[in-house]
Amino acid sequence: MNATDTTPLRAVALVCTLSPSPKPSSSQLLAEQTMAALSEHGVTGKVIRIADHDVKPGVETDMGEGDAWPEIRDTILGCDILVLSTPIWLGHPASTCQLVLERLNAEISETDDEGRMLTYGKVAAVCVVGNEDGAHHVSAELFQGLNDCGFTLPANAVTYWVGEAMQGTDYQDLDKTPEKTAATTKTLAANTAHLARRLKAADYPASS
Repeated sequence: MNATDTTPLRAVALVCTLSPSPKPSSSQLLAEQTMAALSEHGVTGKVIRIADHDVKPGVETDMGEGDAWPEIRDTILGCDILVLSTPIWLGHPASTCQLVLERLNAEISETDDEGRMLTYGKVAAVCVVGNEDGAHHVSAELFQGLNDCGFTLPANAVTYWVGEAMQGTDYQDLDKTPEKTAATTKTLAANTAHLARRLKAADYPASS
């Protein structure tokens, strides 16, 4: 084991449920479980429910008076890992999640002295819950968006649970976490922490 294997890491999970607190949320539950799994690998951090904050629509880092995004952005930039957790609605990520991606789009224009996006070296992972098919489609949309915005994705970068189509059971209503989902969450956490430490130890090259 070398020094990078024990380097402390920070993570933030953005929960994109449409419902503000204190309403229970399956997306929040899976995000919290993912953060707990990450903690087993020396990762600390926090969970932010986007619906609890006045995040303005737009594609700038700051959309003006009252915009809550700049503070959330500061948290993201201060972390090594970003977890994006969303429900499935009509086969797509929640509109709140699309809002987050649109705000992250501003990072494409934000670079350091060597031309690298400020998100380079940060690792992203995804949580998806829903009562219909579409977890792979949703994760594919988020993967591409996050990668475009400079984040790096580890192997098996998504954990998800999808209930039976046209039924009303939510992830949070289950008596216990399904073994497959729990195992996938553990794998996601291990791979995400591993990659974050490797990138922390070796920056991406300067961009031309």
